[in-house]
Amino acid sequence: MASTSSGAAALPSSDSPALKFKVVATQGRARSSRMALPHYTAHTPMFMPVGTQGSVKGLTTAQLVELDCHVILGNTYHLENRPGSELVAEMGGLHGFINWQRGMLTDSGGFQMVSLLHLAEITEQGVTFQSPIDGSAMLLTPEQSIAIQNRLGADIIMALDDVVPTTTNDPARFEEATHRTTRWIDRCISAHSRPTEQNLFAIVQGGLDTRLRQISIQQLVERDLPGYAVGGLAGGESKDDFWRVVAQCTHPHTGLPPGKPRYVMGIGYPLDIVVCSALGADMFDSVYPTRTARFGVALVPEGVLKLKNAAHAHDFRPLDSSCGCMVCKNYTRAYLHNVVTRGISSAAILVTYHNIAYTQALTRRMRAAIEEQRFPEWVREYLRTMFPAGDVPGWVRDAMAEAGIDLAGVATDQPAPGAAAAEQKVGAKSARAEKRAAGRARGPVAAMEAE
Repeated sequence: MASTSSGAAALPSSDSPALKFKVVATQGRARSSRMALPHYTAHTPMFMPVGTQGSVKGLTTAQLVELDCHVILGNTYHLENRPGSELVAEMGGLHGFINWQRGMLTDSGGFQMVSLLHLAEITEQGVTFQSPIDGSAMLLTPEQSIAIQNRLGADIIMALDDVVPTTTNDPARFEEATHRTTRWIDRCISAHSRPTEQNLFAIVQGGLDTRLRQISIQQLVERDLPGYAVGGLAGGESKDDFWRVVAQCTHPHTGLPPGKPRYVMGIGYPLDIVVCSALGADMFDSVYPTRTARFGVALVPEGVLKLKNAAHAHDFRPLDSSCGCMVCKNYTRAYLHNVVTRGISSAAILVTYHNIAYTQALTRRMRAAIEEQRFPEWVREYLRTMFPAGDVPGWVRDAMAEAGIDLAGVATDQPAPGAAAAEQKVGAKSARAEKRAAGRARGPVAAMEAE
């Protein structure tokens, strides 16, 4: 159902002190929206590149503008560790510090501590972990996380939540984390000193337990925050479990509010972005496009292109003939194979540029398809290109059925491993390899910064 024409039903919207959100068009569960932030008006569906320490690896802020990135991410813990939030505040916050005039989001700092450092303990007080600098015990409380983020000055700041990997086999731990996350959001709300300038988002937890997820949704929605995130995913759970949690959180009647932005954290595989957008999610982030670029892997409509393969040595085509980025306009696969295999530093820069261009073009095309009421057709064509043999994974078919998108004529009855499986295998392999290499080379700080 489109909503830009006169006489159409009113579409969901919300008006917070620092965020004006309006859905401008819908088709099925998919939506295109406008999100006015203090520094920039962003449009969704939207992919947000990750700049862990305020810098997206391999790209300047001018290039990010050129690529039409609306919002980028910074990591609270890393920025507090170096250069320090006080210094950043003296320079006008992150926007002044990195010379970025568009939207910024900072995470709470808790996830990296759990995933990359030796976690000592999570208590009601906060997260206690081992310092990568001197090995001493450090404590991050909800109040401290918000204070740091207030100094950093991002448009969107995230509440500290109790994150439990979805692969954990401990129902009691998920129950504890769900309710603690709610108690912590109340502490974050009380500590938030800049509500008219920064938007505090809460994070839904509950693992794969639908009951706990619903409890978390209900409790957090009662706080009436500017936006909400779906956390605790992309941690090794099955794709079938993954999409079902997203579908529950974005359900039009029992999920997160339709008039508020919905952010699925840690999602960077293009196929995942398409599926989540079809289910009604708005915002996504991941290190995947930039990290996989550093291993010579380019994102293309068919899935991924591994530039180290010898088959590309005499291939004079661009990475993607449908891509208008400066890499595809000026360089061949043969050239990129040469610089990638020789380890020339420009290789990572060029492939990173293309991969971000690809993800931004992907979300732009989805927005246009939704607004022009041709999103199901766009999805079918996208899947035909990625799975020309019709081997669309079962989880994708099920998710699209939930979204009301008919894949007849696109998917066979018996899907086989396709491009998407290779895409995710490459991403996981490159992530593990980079972390191991960084850790061996320079110890825990380097491993932490491999993000």
